Amino acid sequence: MTDDPVDRAVLRRFLLGLAEGMIAAAESVDRISDTMTQVTRSYGRRDSDFLVLPTAIIVETGVGEEGRVAIRSAVNVSFRFDQIAALYVLIEQARRGAVDPAEGIRRLNEIGAMRPRHGWFVRTLGHALLTTGLAVLLTPTWQGALVAFVLGWFIGLAKLVRSPTLQLVFPVFAAFACGLAVFILAQHVEVGDPVRVLIAPLATFLPGGALTTGTVELAAGQMLAGASRLVFGLVQLALLAFGIIAAGTVVGVASSTYETLEASGTFPWWTAALGVLLFAIGNHLHFSAPPSTFGWVLLTLVVAYAGQSLGSALIGPTVSGFIGAVAMTPVVLWIASLRNGAPSQLTFLPAFWLLVPGAAGLVGLTEAVGSSQGVDDFVTALTSVMSIALGVLIGTAFYRVAHHGAQEIAEFHIDVPALADETAPPLWARLVPGTPKSFWGRRRADASRTGRTPAASEPSSQTGES
Repeated sequence: MTDDPVDRAVLRRFLLGLAEGMIAAAESVDRISDTMTQVTRSYGRRDSDFLVLPTAIIVETGVGEEGRVAIRSAVNVSFRFDQIAALYVLIEQARRGAVDPAEGIRRLNEIGAMRPRHGWFVRTLGHALLTTGLAVLLTPTWQGALVAFVLGWFIGLAKLVRSPTLQLVFPVFAAFACGLAVFILAQHVEVGDPVRVLIAPLATFLPGGALTTGTVELAAGQMLAGASRLVFGLVQLALLAFGIIAAGTVVGVASSTYETLEASGTFPWWTAALGVLLFAIGNHLHFSAPPSTFGWVLLTLVVAYAGQSLGSALIGPTVSGFIGAVAMTPVVLWIASLRNGAPSQLTFLPAFWLLVPGAAGLVGLTEAVGSSQGVDDFVTALTSVMSIALGVLIGTAFYRVAHHGAQEIAEFHIDVPALADETAPPLWARLVPGTPKSFWGRRRADASRTGRTPAASEPSSQTGES
């Protein structure tokens, strides 16, 4: 890369686009900053700084008078899995400096305009299978799985409407519509726990990833980003709970309906594997994931669910997500490091949804609002979120130490800029030869530039020509 201003301007725009794409891929801001630092160094720019927030990116290149700042407001867009895969291919090339920034901007625009790999029918079917697989794990009854499949198909079909205005209220509408259907059916058909039946079709609205990522950012010292994500996730949970409570009020259900119930008939133990498989297939179809990533996603889901089940049996359900997160995080990072692996976000996000921190939070919040016995459940749900985030941190630390070794502790250091001396010297100092900004020194410089011989009264600075 050259150092002319045009190249720096293009590089700044390229960095803003990469950061915005990683935000759309639900990446944490600390990892975005680390990636941006690696990219700038690969292009020979070590004089750059970044400020990354979930809704804004600021990039500075150069120092002093040459410094330039570019700001970009992050658009509220979520990438599909095929877009995430294409984005991280571009990021790996940028880390090596193997792509021109102008070409990188063009490819970012192509990624943003990518069409889904599957048509509307396949994506809707994928959402139905996703919710069915989660229902098998949450509400192990045939009736509950069938209700989740039908509602999942309905929600997947409604999500095809790409209206920004409707997307703001769609989670509340979806929770209300699903609540009406489940509460009415529960009066005539044994579907198991009504609230847990509602979790499956609403799975893609649950802010489990936002809550976990926010907690990880807080633990990493990113207070602004972490706190804002946590508040955003809790507001999403509150809106979903409002839709469920509103549906229950319309139907006229009793407060005991919001409390956790035990199903009279359950699936055999081996059907959990079927639920994980359906969940993986549904994610693959609904989010248009590349075909080569399906095996990696399924492996991560199996490890996460096995770790969670083991933690539930040994420790308890409250911190079972911790064991699942510790088990699956090194696997995710190992897969991302392989030549033919999958980007970490493609395997992390389904695992987050399978560990269901958001689902547990929605159950607890709904019970807390709809009945008088749900406060403890909500506190337990928040504890599970913290345990999953802690598991991700510990798993990431173990992997980095094993593969990259311990790194030195960062030191506090501030570079002192070169300050220009703009103070005008006094008149006597300008009249004395040899002083800074001397009147006589300026006359000699002017004479040398014009080729004119200085006057006899002027001290000559030339010693002759050889």
